[in-house]
Amino acid sequence: MLAEYGRGSVSPNPMVGCVIVHNDRIIGEGWHRQYGGPHAEVRAVEDVEKRNNAHLFPEAIVYVTLEPCSHTGKTPPCADLLIRKNVKKVVVCNGDPNPLVSGRGIERLRAAGIEVICDVLAEEGMQLNRRFFTSIIQKRPYIILKWAETADGFIAGENGGPVQISGKFSGIRVHKWRSEEDAILVGYNTALHDNPKLNVRHWEGRNPVRIILDRNLQLPGSLHLFDNSQPTIIINYKKETDVTIIPERYAEVSNTSNLQVNPGENELQEILTKLHQRGIQSILVEGGTKVISSFLNAGLWDEIRRCQSLKTIGSGIKAPLPMGIFTGSEKVQEDLWSFYSKVK
Repeated sequence: MLAEYGRGSVSPNPMVGCVIVHNDRIIGEGWHRQYGGPHAEVRAVEDVEKRNNAHLFPEAIVYVTLEPCSHTGKTPPCADLLIRKNVKKVVVCNGDPNPLVSGRGIERLRAAGIEVICDVLAEEGMQLNRRFFTSIIQKRPYIILKWAETADGFIAGENGGPVQISGKFSGIRVHKWRSEEDAILVGYNTALHDNPKLNVRHWEGRNPVRIILDRNLQLPGSLHLFDNSQPTIIINYKKETDVTIIPERYAEVSNTSNLQVNPGENELQEILTKLHQRGIQSILVEGGTKVISSFLNAGLWDEIRRCQSLKTIGSGIKAPLPMGIFTGSEKVQEDLWSFYSKVK
């Protein structure tokens, strides 16, 4: 799917692909490549024109994964562009739930005399842009829980000591996943004992925002997490500082900020609400057991990605128990990855 090419580059915008067809022949195609850059419809129209097919617009059908926008943001409205090109028909996977659009793009196209067909492959479109839809509709980031455990069910050694569990190629895969999400989150013990960098070293892509749960601001400043190499947010009970990361792509910003929350049973929901307000659309949660279990118990999660190794260690910190619907598994060398989805 063309839209997939934008994964990891267009957030907080959705991934969108567009194909323009004349008499069952593709005459142009494009996808949204970069946040702030031209939308998929613009790319597809440009492609038609580069192929010297502009005279075919009045008889062309436009297939697009999301309702063409009707407002001026970083770019002009795509609905207006399609109207100017006088296309014959527009076929849409999903309507855009963003209040700035929310059906207005479709209404504008129809008012101009363009036939619009909606909800074609709607489920596939929802799956493609599940991060975007979760952010807009549920007002929180899309949450992926990821962990690796030994064959005897441990996520870490005694007293939380670090253990290399997964293999080399699983590590590469995890770095690819990091490049696809807005942020990565770990708890106090993981930060202290593992001293992780939480960056993308074994894959080409942008580093995620690092989110650290350090409620009493006790982590030593010597940790890699405080090296100012990428945006880092410290969730705590004590103080708050300016958090400047989104919407102007945080790839250009390297700062460490404090985000204050209140202790209590609604703490996790407050964390996610405040991160959502700062433009974080998705979070890869990498542990440990206490942090992952808090998301599971609160029902504030969407996917589980669980790696099981052949290694045994005999004792240590027990891994969480997965929940939800088992959606599949695959081997990566000797590691077994299993995937689960939250019951909707």
